[in-house]
Amino acid sequence: MGADRTPLSSVSLAAWADQIAQLIRSVDEQVILVGHSRGGVVISEAAERVPDQIRTLVYVTAFLVPSGQSLATMAAQAPESQLAANLTFSEDGSTTVNPDAVGAIFYNQTDEAWLERAKARLCPEPVAALVTPLQLTDEHFGRVRRAYIECSDDKIIPLSLQRSMQNALPCEPVFTIATDHSPFYSAPEELAACLLKLAP
Repeated sequence: MGADRTPLSSVSLAAWADQIAQLIRSVDEQVILVGHSRGGVVISEAAERVPDQIRTLVYVTAFLVPSGQSLATMAAQAPESQLAANLTFSEDGSTTVNPDAVGAIFYNQTDEAWLERAKARLCPEPVAALVTPLQLTDEHFGRVRRAYIECSDDKIIPLSLQRSMQNALPCEPVFTIATDHSPFYSAPEELAACLLKLAP
């Protein structure tokens, strides 16, 4: 993603989660681990690896996926999402977002300057991590506290899907921000206020 040019052939959900877990192991105290969008599946898998070192998992309009399911199967439950219609799949196992649709579906409440910055960092992403079923247990992932930050005008993960995922895997607390899929650009002060409420 962005400036990272790791070969897509070596990218997997397990590799992402292992990388995050290794970073957490290098810290001497529990962490609050935040995942946005597909980052939700990464933090879930990381929690399976290092549950005792995570104070809270925070899902920011993110995929909160039960064990045995994948991000792709969860996303298919929201046909109103505008993502699938704007993805191009390549033979090399990557997917790319239609650049002409990025503003309307990811950043529909984001200032133009931040939108242009985000568009400049678009690059192909690996399909493998999106279709890999999660392997989670109650003994590890299941005992880590979960919080959720909803974004009510999200065109990628509609609010109905965000809440359906929370019904399956309850979170406490839950915050709601009236913004798009990318609150770190469109509503950074509100997002920061939510995160600070979760700090020790």
